[in-house]
Amino acid sequence: MSLHVDLETFQQKYKQKVEDMMIGFVTEKDMPSPIKESMVYSLEAGGKRIRPILLLAVIHGYGKDPQLGMKTAAALEMVHTYSLIHDDLPSMDDDDLRRGKPTNHKVFGEAMAILAGDGLLTHSFQLIAEDTLISSDQKIKLVNLLARCAGPEGMVGGQVADIEGENKRLTVEELESIHIHKTGKLLIFSALAGAIISGASEGELNKLEEFAHHIGLAFQIQDDILDIEGTEELIGKRTGSDETNQKSTYPGLLTMEGAKDKLRFHLDEALASLSGIGMETSMLEEIAHLIVNRNH
Repeated sequence: MSLHVDLETFQQKYKQKVEDMMIGFVTEKDMPSPIKESMVYSLEAGGKRIRPILLLAVIHGYGKDPQLGMKTAAALEMVHTYSLIHDDLPSMDDDDLRRGKPTNHKVFGEAMAILAGDGLLTHSFQLIAEDTLISSDQKIKLVNLLARCAGPEGMVGGQVADIEGENKRLTVEELESIHIHKTGKLLIFSALAGAIISGASEGELNKLEEFAHHIGLAFQIQDDILDIEGTEELIGKRTGSDETNQKSTYPGLLTMEGAKDKLRFHLDEALASLSGIGMETSMLEEIAHLIVNRNH
């Protein structure tokens, strides 16, 4: 198997496979039809699927079959999707659009949207637990890591800090702490999960965690930039929401030019962290550039 595959080709192949895995796992289970419809609605909303693609790209970079990580990648995207459903709720960001479609609660009501998010979160751990392609030891490591990265030590904790930070002028360090947890931890899971499935060394796990740490911050800085410079048509949700919600942002704290300088800094640091690692890193480098240069 050649390791030199460009990201676009890899995405075309595996993005659909991840989506089919998620939707198939939900639709084949016995559950009330309203929650099934609500879960599938958000899973079918599309998106870049950066997290599962990063996970599978790490496995490919180690010369392993990405199929080994398919269920973990699908589980990860289910967790991400649940977080978006809950983020959009009136009690949180109160958004009407997500990826160009009405948000889940606008279609199914708040109660069903909450339950659909709960269903996706819990279902994700079942998906990993039922995987027959990886060892029991790997499954335990992955479930433990996903719980830590997605829970109150990770993404959920970042969301709490984000809410607490509204209507306050945060320092850059406080803002970074929020985004390391809210956005960065699931990207760290992506990289580390691929490495765990591939049997990577402790040193390589550390390098990949550093890489994911920097692309996570880059991801959020670009989000903040797009909230000002982007268009609703491209982004698929309303722009200017950070200002409306009186949230501290990188452009607000550093100026737009300063935010773009910080974005380039994290890109450079991410790429530097890949040096000397014992895998093919070209696709990871492409993912880093994609995060920085995206327009939606």
